[in-house]
Amino acid sequence: MAGIENIVFDMGQVLLRFDGMLFSHAFTSSEEDAHALNNALFSNPSWALLDAGVISEDTMLAIARRRLPERLWPSLEDAAANWDLHQPAIDQTNDLARRLHQAGYSLYLLSNAGVRFDRAKGRIPVLPLFSGWVVSAYEHLMKPDPAIYALLCQRYGLDPSSCLFVDDNQDNVEGARKAGMSAYRFTTATDLEVHLGDFGITL
Repeated sequence: MAGIENIVFDMGQVLLRFDGMLFSHAFTSSEEDAHALNNALFSNPSWALLDAGVISEDTMLAIARRRLPERLWPSLEDAAANWDLHQPAIDQTNDLARRLHQAGYSLYLLSNAGVRFDRAKGRIPVLPLFSGWVVSAYEHLMKPDPAIYALLCQRYGLDPSSCLFVDDNQDNVEGARKAGMSAYRFTTATDLEVHLGDFGITL
């Protein structure tokens, strides 16, 4: 079996924060309104359909509008258009990824995310060092379906056994393992670095 040569990172809550309440506070003036906006938009079950590329951003907006009083519609529209501008990088993970690249490991991204990725990728400091990425909305596949991990490997000529997948969601970690990858559930960059040796990775 090949040793680990490639590190495959999730994006949300690994390289960039994804926090619906953080975003909602940026577009509302009270805790109550922030909770309402978050529930209508970012925590709405239909958000997964946006990430899957099944619905458009306009459709997501219409779905969310039905869950809010009319007085919050302007806040909703502003949030739907600009939430990603309030999405900070997780500096510690980006720094660790940079050091992994310097140590000779190739970096890839595999994310359940919508087409807003085209804007979000500019806020991932380390992304210019990545050799490629696969994003669910463009592929109409989502983690933890093993097919999306296989797609990443096929597209970039990777042996799954040479890949370590890092994600904060346990279901996605299990999906990677089913696809033949090593996988680690992310909590913090510090914890990830401590456990890299478990996979034969040295910095």
